[in-house]
Amino acid sequence: MAERFSLKDHLFNPETVGRLGGHFEAAGVFKAAPFVADVLAEMGPLELKARINLIAEVLERYLPGDFQAAADAINAALPPPLDPTLTDDDFGHFIYAPLGVYVENHGLEDHLELSLTTLEAATQRFSMEFSIRAFLNRWQDATLERMQDWVHHDHYHVRRLVSEGTRPKLPWGQAVGLTTAQTLPLLDQLHGDPTRFVTRSVANHLNDITKKEPDAVIARLSAWQSADRQNEKELAWMRKHALRGLIKAGDRAALLHLGYRPDVAVTVSDFGITPDALARGDSAEVAMTIEVKKDAPLIVDYVIDFVKANGSTAPKVFKMKVFDANAKAPVNLRKKHVFKDNATTFTLYPGPHKLHAQVNGRIVASAAFDLT
Repeated sequence: MAERFSLKDHLFNPETVGRLGGHFEAAGVFKAAPFVADVLAEMGPLELKARINLIAEVLERYLPGDFQAAADAINAALPPPLDPTLTDDDFGHFIYAPLGVYVENHGLEDHLELSLTTLEAATQRFSMEFSIRAFLNRWQDATLERMQDWVHHDHYHVRRLVSEGTRPKLPWGQAVGLTTAQTLPLLDQLHGDPTRFVTRSVANHLNDITKKEPDAVIARLSAWQSADRQNEKELAWMRKHALRGLIKAGDRAALLHLGYRPDVAVTVSDFGITPDALARGDSAEVAMTIEVKKDAPLIVDYVIDFVKANGSTAPKVFKMKVFDANAKAPVNLRKKHVFKDNATTFTLYPGPHKLHAQVNGRIVASAAFDLT
């Protein structure tokens, strides 16, 4: 049986730790071999975040005790910046994450400006989105002031740090007590960025905000349309990506903003799931035929009301198809759905279930099936 993939072993292993140590040795800071040996002696049983913290702690033994000297050593050891000519999917290497933790641990209280400058350099090798949040919480005004400069930075990884580092719900990141009044002006300056890595972050940031202030997000997107600072196609992608949570929830205002009428006249036939009696682990086919009286853009999803442990149900939305429907051409839609058993994020419980067809956020047909 194949071993289960381990992200921690992929990102932090003797080779990657050796790479980090090699940078410091090449810069004349310390010898790599003893540093690597100290890390590997303790790293084995640790999880991902614990490995990052361990490497930062071991760095403390090898870097100068004076933070200015330590920051100089870090900067001297940094590899070349990530390619500034790329526009996406260049996150960098996780092995440099401990540098941000080291700066948090040793520069947060007494070396604000030097710490921010070091993070500015380090984020051009690996995103410092997690470490910058400690500075936003401790020195909110000063860090936001520096971010006002970073939105104009030549390197897009620094510009992205502004959006990603201030996100309300950054995965794995500590919470930050920022308001939309503080963050939206930053996004105003970033939404016209020419790189998808930045605009995706802006859209994800807006999607976070929709959880509490959906109207503020829709209003901002409308303002950006009027501002005409972003390519029309890219802004259309950003708007859809930013509102994806609201769209799945059938939010009327979000649907209208994107040009999808919730009250579109649509007929759904031959809707159902085959087979309609399944066991956990089985796969089934969800099918429907869509007809419209007038041409219209459609977002077609299907919703399953899953049975919970206490016998109640909770809906979960799945994407089916986004298309421009033609009144003269009915569309047959089919999609395979696997009822994964023992999934890490979702538990299936037996019992009668409901399946719904959702078109432009509105339930238009329903069917029943059993899960055993």
